[in-house]
Amino acid sequence: MNPASEENMSRRAAFSHTLAYILRAAPRFLTLAYIIYNVFSPLVRQMRRFLFLLFFLCAATFASAAEVASVPREIRAVWLTTISGLDWPSRPATDAASAKRQQRELCRMLDQLQTIGINVVLFQTRLRATTAYPSALEPYDGVFAGAPGRTPPYDPLRFALDECHKRGMELHAWVVAFPIGKDGAMKRLGNRGLAKMRPELCRRAGEEWYMNPALPAIADYLAKLCREIVENYEVDGIHLDYIRYPEHTIPFRDDADFRRLAPAGLSKSAWRKQNVDRCVKAVADAVKGVRPWVKLSCSPVGKYADLPRASSFGWNARDAVSQDAQAWLAKGWMDWLFPMMYFDGRHFYPFLADWKENEGPGRVIPGLGIYFLSPSEKNWDLHVVTRQMSVSRMMGLGGHAFFRTRFLLNDVKGLFSWLRTDFYSQPALVPPISPVASDTSAAPAAPELRVEREGKTLHFSWNAITATTPVHYRLYRLDAGRDAVVVADHLTDTSFSLTPALPSLLHSTYVLTAVDAYGRESL
Repeated sequence: MNPASEENMSRRAAFSHTLAYILRAAPRFLTLAYIIYNVFSPLVRQMRRFLFLLFFLCAATFASAAEVASVPREIRAVWLTTISGLDWPSRPATDAASAKRQQRELCRMLDQLQTIGINVVLFQTRLRATTAYPSALEPYDGVFAGAPGRTPPYDPLRFALDECHKRGMELHAWVVAFPIGKDGAMKRLGNRGLAKMRPELCRRAGEEWYMNPALPAIADYLAKLCREIVENYEVDGIHLDYIRYPEHTIPFRDDADFRRLAPAGLSKSAWRKQNVDRCVKAVADAVKGVRPWVKLSCSPVGKYADLPRASSFGWNARDAVSQDAQAWLAKGWMDWLFPMMYFDGRHFYPFLADWKENEGPGRVIPGLGIYFLSPSEKNWDLHVVTRQMSVSRMMGLGGHAFFRTRFLLNDVKGLFSWLRTDFYSQPALVPPISPVASDTSAAPAAPELRVEREGKTLHFSWNAITATTPVHYRLYRLDAGRDAVVVADHLTDTSFSLTPALPSLLHSTYVLTAVDAYGRESL
C-alpha cells in the first residue's frame, strides 16, 4: 500500500472516530442545553454570562464524553426502609418458617438490586428508638416479629449484612438520630420505650417525641449506640438520618433550654448548630475509635443554604434545621454526604452545583426522590430522574442514591429497566476513603494467584495478605479490547471456584487484588 492510500485511510478512520464521538456526546449536549435554558437562564440575567456558562458546560460535556461512558468507581446506593415494613419486611417472623420467608424476601430484593449494580445498601437499623438487632440499649422494633420489643427468630441486621457481602455490596447501618416516635408508639412500648427508660433525654413536641440535642448526654447516648453497632457487626458504614432539629412546623420548644444552657452572647441559631455538631463529632469519634475505616455519612436536607442566585425558600440544612453538613465534611467528621435532593429544576441544579463546589475531601452523593415517579405522588416523567443522574455524573459527584428501594424494584416508569440496560449496564466499584491520620500504612501487597482448570470449572487460590485493616480480595477478568470485568468481590477466603457461562472464558486472563477496609487496592 502506498503512503497516499495509507494517509487517506487514516483520515477516514479519524473522521469516523470523530463522528462517532460527536454522536455519542450529542444526547448529553442536548440535555445540558435544555437544563441551562429551563433552569439557569432565569437566574442569569446578562446574556453574556449565559453564553459563557453554555460554552463552559458544553465543552465539559465533550471533553468528558469518553469518561462518562465508563465509570469504574461510583457509589450506587439505596435506602432500604424497615420502618412499618415500607420496603421490608412485608410480614413479621414469629417462628422458623416465617423467618425463612422473611429472609427469602430480602434475598430476592438484594438479588434484584445486584442485577443493576447497586453497591451500597443503607439498611435502616435504628428506626425510632427501636432496632433491627439485639441491642443492650433499645428494644427490637415490632416490624420484625409482630410486636414492639419482641425478639425475632434471627438477627435481621446480621442476616442483611452477610447477604449484602455475599453479593459484593456494602451495608451501612442507617441510624435515625433524634426522632423517637409518635405518642402512640411510645405507649405501645411502655416501660421499654426511651421516653420511659430515659425521660431526661426526651421531649414531646405535639404528637411526636424527640431526643433533645441541647443536652450533652444526647451526644454520649448516640455515640454509645453507634459504638455498639460497630463493635458487634462488621458494617461498612454508619449512616445518620434526622441528625437535625425538627422543622418549624413541629412545636419543639427549647427557649428555656437556650436561656439555661447557651453561653452568653451566642445566638440561638448558632447554639443549635453547636448542639448538633457535638452529636456528630461524638458519633464520629466513637465509630472511628473502634474501626477507623467504617464510613460515616448522613442525609442532610437537600439544599445546604441560600445561594446568591437561588433561594431555598426557607427550607435548607444549615439555617432551617441547624445541620452544618458541609462543615462536617470539611472537618472529616463525615466521609460521605447523601443530601436529600427530592426536587427538580431550579430547586435541584443550582444546589447540586453548590454541593459539588463544597465537596472538599469527602464525597457527595445526591439522594434522588424516585418516589415522585409514582402516579400517587408527583407523577414525574422518567426523564426528570435520568436527567438528574446524567448531570450529576457529568459534574463528577460521587454517585447516586435512591429513595426508596420499593419504588426502584417496582420499576416505576421503567427506571429499573433503564438502569439495568443503560446507565448502570456496567458495574462500578465503591471509591476508597482517606485513612485516618494515624494510619500511615500503604495499600496492601499483591497476592499471588494460582489457577487450575477442572473440566468447565476454574479453581483459584492465593496466599493470604495481612494489613493494618481487614482485607478482602477482588477477582477480575481481562477481556481483550474492553475494561476489566469484576468477577467476584468481597472474597474473604483464599480460594474461589468459577464455572464461566461461556466456554471461551475458560481461556481468559484473570487477575486478583487485595483490598483493605479503606478501599485501597493492591497492584
